[in-house]
This record gives sequence, structure tokens and C-alpha cells, in this order.
Amino acid sequence: MLRNYLKIALRNIRRHRAYSFINILGLAIGLACFLLILVYIQNELGYDTFHKNADRIFRINTDLKFGSTKLALPLCSDMMGPTLKSDYPQIEEYTRFYKSGETKLVKLGNEYIEERNIAFVDSTFFKIFDFQAVSGKTSKALDEPNTVVITKSVAQKYFGSENASGKYIETDDNGSTLYKVSAVIEDVPANSHLKFNFLFPMKNLHYDWGNFVSLNFHTYLLLRKGINYKEFENNFRQYTEKYEYPYAVEHLQIGSKEEFLKAGNRIHHSLIPIADIHLYSKRSQEISPTGNIQYVYIFSAVAIFLMLIACINFMNLTTARSANRAREVGIRKVLGTQPKNLIFQFLTESIIMSAISVVIAFIFACFLLPVFGSLAGEEFGIKNLITPTFLIILLLLPVIVGLLAGSYPAIFLSRFLPKEILKGKTSLGSKSGGLRSALVVFQFSTSIILIACTIIVYRQLNYIQNKDLGYQKDQVLIINNAYALGNKIDAFKNEMLNVPGIKSATITGFLPIPSARNFSAFFKEAAMISQSGFTMQRWAIDYDYLKTLEIKLIEGRNFSQDFGTDTSSIILNEAAVKQMGFSEPLKEKIYTWVANDRVKIYNIIGVVKNFHFESMHQDIGSLCFVLQRNTDLCSFKVLGSNIPAILSEAERKWKSLSPEMPFHYTFMDQSFEEMYDTEKRVSKIAFSFSTLAILVACLGLFGLASFLAEQKTKEIGVRKVLGASIVSIILMLLKEFAKWLVLANLIAFPIAYYFMNKWLQDFVYRIDISWWIFVLSGGIALLIALFTVSYQAIKAATANPIKSLRYE
Repeated sequence: MLRNYLKIALRNIRRHRAYSFINILGLAIGLACFLLILVYIQNELGYDTFHKNADRIFRINTDLKFGSTKLALPLCSDMMGPTLKSDYPQIEEYTRFYKSGETKLVKLGNEYIEERNIAFVDSTFFKIFDFQAVSGKTSKALDEPNTVVITKSVAQKYFGSENASGKYIETDDNGSTLYKVSAVIEDVPANSHLKFNFLFPMKNLHYDWGNFVSLNFHTYLLLRKGINYKEFENNFRQYTEKYEYPYAVEHLQIGSKEEFLKAGNRIHHSLIPIADIHLYSKRSQEISPTGNIQYVYIFSAVAIFLMLIACINFMNLTTARSANRAREVGIRKVLGTQPKNLIFQFLTESIIMSAISVVIAFIFACFLLPVFGSLAGEEFGIKNLITPTFLIILLLLPVIVGLLAGSYPAIFLSRFLPKEILKGKTSLGSKSGGLRSALVVFQFSTSIILIACTIIVYRQLNYIQNKDLGYQKDQVLIINNAYALGNKIDAFKNEMLNVPGIKSATITGFLPIPSARNFSAFFKEAAMISQSGFTMQRWAIDYDYLKTLEIKLIEGRNFSQDFGTDTSSIILNEAAVKQMGFSEPLKEKIYTWVANDRVKIYNIIGVVKNFHFESMHQDIGSLCFVLQRNTDLCSFKVLGSNIPAILSEAERKWKSLSPEMPFHYTFMDQSFEEMYDTEKRVSKIAFSFSTLAILVACLGLFGLASFLAEQKTKEIGVRKVLGASIVSIILMLLKEFAKWLVLANLIAFPIAYYFMNKWLQDFVYRIDISWWIFVLSGGIALLIALFTVSYQAIKAATANPIKSLRYE
């Protein structure tokens, strides 16, 4: 019996090649998209789950409110990890991870290479995290100072095919420093939020240790088995009471703990599971860019809808072509075939076609995976499609899709009445017209939603890129690792100012793109009590900073070499002035603590207009500038279009001053755009799948239009004989499809508005959703659909009526 079903199924596929091709291709495209999105979702959900004890690893977060400043950071003090481990037996182990923009210059041959992906960790790092050793032992790899653990790719870069363990790398740490390679590990998996190529021991980190209220370390805890992390969080209140408040009272002189809390201030710690960091943490200063669980939900829905659109095509075309199977069903029923056997036969045919589609979809996915990976910002390959999970999915898909897409057509066909069929009533495909109309509306509603969402995401990104930022990001050349020049950095800056096309230059590590950040507590009163305290970012800049970035002074003056007291002066932004409540800021002073618990008094000499120094997901916070040396970066305002010549001259001058040190540059506008990589990737992915959704839906429409034209062949012939024009016949055929698409627009518009309004709420600075976006998206879908249908309509309208009526 099954063999007979297979024969009939294959015979029908061959006999109706065009419809079979449309059915199989549409289903294959939908399933290929489903597989690609599934790879993306599996990758996002799999972040940091490869660690053996991932379910017991947690990171400490800190929420700080001081004055009117609120900070949500993934950091805590250097003391918190070891103190918690000492006080609470629920903690099996802790480790600290310090990155904070650290870079090192590592010697390769006679030149130094800039290595940015480095971190300092405790010797307990490998007791918590599982990174496979290639050579050496990780258990005691970082017990001693001047040791280093490197990844496999780094080992190949510096030592070739030799075993790197036991060998030395040389760095430029205030002079030449040798580090012994104690272990080599496999490259860090792409789906890990811990990004590093070099791990140095904490013993080599130059840091002012012992500060209970500093916020500089990512600290991870390995809780013992059976410990509920939510219950353990209750201990943080005791820790804060015992250590942090007393330290703050003693060293920062903020008054008593009661005064601190009465002023509305607080320090709060919490834990986040390591597997949740990538998708659920929205805190600043993460080790690596995070994802967004909303995008996982969105693309999960897109994957399901694309597969449903493909299945709907199958159902529509199968029920529409029911007249061609009517006689077969009638004869089988007369010969005694039961309806359940007919259902089983048609489901078998559906599963066979689904299996063919799955094979084609897998081939499509294999070819498209690298392209999709580049869109998603991940390294995807065929290995992502041959995991045990995916192999099970691939085996189940033909059955699931076959049953999903074939159930209704099978039941529909099995209900044909033999007496009606054998009397010649074969126009049974039209009985399912209402359902087909509803399914087409669903298809195009989904497509229109995707188009509208893509347009809104694109407009928001365009708004970000063109909004007045309050500073000039275009044509700003940034030379990295300027500190490598040592005391020659000023000579480099001055020589570059003589290069044609260079307008101005500034030396600082603080820029309104991802770069150094420094939060400090300030007070409005000399008593420095907590009621007058607040926290803001403090950036160390030079005399030319404001001029180079074209940041506008709205009050007072810039730092100047004519004033020897400017090292005790400060410039605030508008947000800081508002936060402090100063009506005449130039007459005010503010106070802070510096090294050795000394009080530093700053005179406010200027106020700059607010500018966006963080992502537009965040509001503009309080910021101050102080005149202080920081040589991490050297930035130049470039005029003119001869950028290659300027870069060549910059490299030449760099090499003349420091031939061993690497020359590396970026442009500020490029770094700015990198802040929105996630949104740009989502925009590209949404556009791609919107296009494919339209394509799949149009394949179905093409098949339905062909069927409708075939059903109305004789009607069209009669109309033409009676004098109907070609245009009127085309409009008659288009009318039915047009009303479906208009209805799809009405359904899609409110749904698209709701979801995109929620997405835009993540941005403090955002566009308004205009009505024309929905009209445009609906119009695009309508035009594409009508163009698809028009081919069959014109073909039917221009056919010779004699051919359609000669047998009547």
C-alpha cells in the first residue's frame, strides 16, 4: 500500500511539474529561512552554556545611587570577591576579571604589535571557567607573577608550529617585560561574553588595592551545589553594612551611614547567571557587546511565520488544484476506498514533497550560512547545521511540515462526494475559496509587518547617524596607543600640525565613542556630606580638546596656558549644572577626594553644551572635564579630501619617532557606527527576511492566479466574444487579489505599530512613527503582489477565445 502511495505521489509531481516546482520551491525557501534563523537563535541562547558548571556561575552587579546620579554597572570592588569567599561558605570559588580597555604592545621579531584583547584574572579563573588546554596546565597557570596564558591563535602568531608553553613573550610595560607562557588554550568560543587572547595574573596589575567602594572589577562566583542564588543575594545587605558603608564613612567622609541613606543614596548588589548576561544585561561597561532577548523573540516569530507562509502556499495550491484529483477520488471511493485511506495517501504525498523541500532547504542553508553569519556578525558554518539538535530537527521537519501543510488538503479532498464528481461537477477547488482568501491575507499581513519594521529600524539608524551630536565626529583621525611614543608624543602632535590638511589635535584617552571612562564622586559643599554629593564622569583632556571636536562652550572659557591655576579648574556640561542646581555656575566651586584622601577644590570656569558621549539608548548624563595628562589616544581634525597622503605622512612621522611601535589608526565616525552594530545587523536581517517572505508569498499568489485564470478560461472566452476589452478582463482577475491585500494592510498596520513602538522605547532619542511608513510598506506589498498576478491575468486576457470555447 505504501509503495502504491509513493508511486502515485511521484507520478503527480511529474505530471504537474509547474505547480510541484512552485510548491516545493516556496516550501524550501521558507524552511531554509527557518533553519538559518534557528542557527541564530541557538547561538544567542547558547552563550556561556559550554562551561561545565554554568548553572552555578554568577556575576556580581552593582546599582549605585549617589545624589541624583544612578549607575547600573556589571562591576564591583576589588575587595568584594575575596571578602565574600572568606565570609560565606556557600561560595565555592570566586575570580575577578579586569579588562577596562587595557592594551599591551607585544614584541614579534623586531617590532611591537598592539594587542587589545587582554585581561588580568585571578589564579582561580580556570577553577570556574572551562577553556580547554592545548598545552601546559591551566590549574596553576597563573599562580606566579610574570606568567601568561594565551590562546591557540596567538600561539601560532608568535611561535608558529612550536610548542609555546614554557617560552616567553616580551611586552612594553614601562620598559621591556618578559612573561612566561604557562599554558595555551583553545580560542575562546564565539558565543562567550568573555573575550580575551591573553590572560595575565592579577599580581601584575598595577592597581590601588583595598578599596571597598571602587567599581572596576567583573567578579564571578561559583556557588556550591544546591544554593539558590536569589536567597544568597540577601547576604549582600549584610556585606554592605559591614564593609562598604564603614569604608565610605571613614575614607570619603560622607557623614554617617544614616545620613548617607537618609539623603536617598544606596548601594545595592545582585547576581546574574552567566548564561543570562548576553541577552538580559543592559548595563554599561560590559566586557563585550551584549545581545537582546527581544531580538530572539522577534526572529523566533519571523521563523515561525515564514514557515507558516510556506505551508499556507502548499495548502492553497493543493486545495485549488483539487478539481484535477476529483475523478481519482471519486473512482477510489466507488471502488471501496475508505476516507482514512485517502487521507493517509494525500498526507504521504505531502510528506514526500516536504522531504524534497527539506533537502533543498538544507542545501540552500549551507550555501547561505556564511552570508547570513556576516549579516548577524557571527561566524556560522556548516558545523552549525550538523549538530545533534539540528539533525533531529531535519529528520522531524518533513513529517511535521507535511502534516501541518497537508492535513487540511487531505481532509478536504477525502470529503469529495463520488456522485457529484462522476456527474461532472469538477469545480470543487472553488469551495475552499474562503479559507484560501484568509490564508493569503495572513501571508501578506506578515510580509507587510516585516516591511514596515524594516523601514522603521532603518529610519531610526539614519536618525542616529544624522542627529546633531553636539560634537563633530566626521574627519577626526584617531591614532591609537599614543602612549607608546612616551615623551615624544608632543613632538609627534606638533609635527602633525604642520601637515597640510590637519586643523587641530588633542591628546586624551577620553572620547565620545567607546573609550576610557572614569566616574568620580563630587560635592557641592566643602563639608562634603552625602546630601550634597553626586557622581559624574570625569574626563582628563588637554587645551585643544574642545576645539578639535568642535564642542561648544555656552558659558565661561576653555582651559588656557595663560592661566597657571587651570589644573584646579573644571568645565561642566549642561546636565551637570542642572543636576547641581547652579544658577550661576561660574561663581561656584565643587569638591572631590583624590589620592591619599586629600580634598581637591575645583573652580568652575566653563559650561559646554550637552553632547552625546554615550549611546543614544541612554540620556545625556553629567560630565566634567579636568586639565590632566592622558596619552592613550591622539586625535586630529582633518580638512580636505587627501586622507591617504595624511595617513602616509602620519605613519612616516610615527616610525621616525618610534620605529618598533605599531602604527594603528581609526576614524571617529567609524567607531561611532560600531556602537550601533547590533541594530544595523538586525536591520539587514529584517530586510533580507522581509524580501524572502514577499518572495514566498508571491510564489503562492502566482500559483493561485494561474489556477484562477484556468478556472475562468471559458468565462473569459465568453466575455471576449461578447466584446469585453482586455483591460476589463485583467481588472476582473486582479480585483479578487486586490481586496485580500487591502484587508492584509488593515490587519498589519496596528500590529507593526505596536511592536515597533515597544522597540523604539529602548532609545532615549528616537523617531516618531509616521503614518506614511505603513502606507509605503502596504503599497510595496500591493504593487509586488499585483505585478505577480498581472502576468497570469494578461496571459489569460490575451488568449484566443476560440481555443477555450471550441469544445462547448
